[in-house]
Amino acid sequence: MRDRLTPLAGFAIAAILLFAVAPAVLSDFRLNLLAKFLCFAIVAAGIGLAWGRGGMLTLGQGVFFGIGAYIMAMHLQLADAARLGNDVPEFMEISGISELPGFWQPFSSAPVAILGILVLPALVAAVLGYGVFKRRVRGAYFAILSQALAAALAILLTGQQAIGGFTGLSDFRSFFGFRLSDPVNRQMLFFIAAGTLLVVVALIRQLNRSRYGELLVAVRDAEERVRFLGYDPANIKIVAYVVAAFLAGIAGALFTPIVGIISPADIGVIPSIAFLIGVAIGGRTTLLGPILGAIGVAWAQTSLSESFPSGWTYMQGVLFIVVVGFIPAGLAGLWPMLKGWLDSRKKLPPAPEEPAAVVTEEKVQAR
Repeated sequence: MRDRLTPLAGFAIAAILLFAVAPAVLSDFRLNLLAKFLCFAIVAAGIGLAWGRGGMLTLGQGVFFGIGAYIMAMHLQLADAARLGNDVPEFMEISGISELPGFWQPFSSAPVAILGILVLPALVAAVLGYGVFKRRVRGAYFAILSQALAAALAILLTGQQAIGGFTGLSDFRSFFGFRLSDPVNRQMLFFIAAGTLLVVVALIRQLNRSRYGELLVAVRDAEERVRFLGYDPANIKIVAYVVAAFLAGIAGALFTPIVGIISPADIGVIPSIAFLIGVAIGGRTTLLGPILGAIGVAWAQTSLSESFPSGWTYMQGVLFIVVVGFIPAGLAGLWPMLKGWLDSRKKLPPAPEEPAAVVTEEKVQAR
């Protein structure tokens, strides 16, 4: 009974903090920043599943984040153009593009755009995962390959003027009919991001506690033994990789209207590594560690970079090295580590008794 009530109590506390306390105590600007951090936390939850539980060092989550973000940006641009009575978005008119490219046209429909956000990142991950894991590519080779994909996508988007080029897509006026300039609607975006994060946490928790979650950990720790027992480790990895990509695509779609811009700089190698740093610092093998780590690192970057604009990068690197080198379980592992040390101290054998006093010559004579 207690095992069931504890998670429910945790979700209730998180819901109160996100839906009641945060809007009451934070300004509109800070609330919008928190919404941005929640998008990073959604990505981190997926990385925690793939890397923490499955042992796959995913250095290319910016690819799936970018797919979801650019699909949402294209739909918002087309919706604004239709509202203004234009055939193409304003940035295309400025760039001299008078005809809407063919790959833009499907995303003028809201249902198609939402379907693309949900399906395309997962589909791309399934194809990549099948090609990689079926060939038993793992470890550093998989990490380098995933990072190369993120770099390739960023370079590709930089040279495409039809989707904004280096500057990306920005200046969104509405979100499915709601004006983004209205503070109430921007608060609505925060609530959507908060609700999505809670659903994601519940999903990841269920996966971790399921038989699939046990298989995923087994593949991470002893892949060959799992294969010997009749399971295909590649299929187990593909599922985790697809789920992580699915969550990253949703996070990217929410990030676009919240921040108001998406560009190649937001989806390349550096953002992908930043996602990973938050997960590592928070604790990749725990449920809430990746989420809290991503939010904490993003908050620290925003706050400390204002005071130490040139030193934050070095501070982030030192923190990452310290955690990886001395606290492999992340900050979430500090308490278990401390508790284990205290328990070991309590169980130490008692100190040996002092030897009996030597009988002195005076006492002998007295006898």
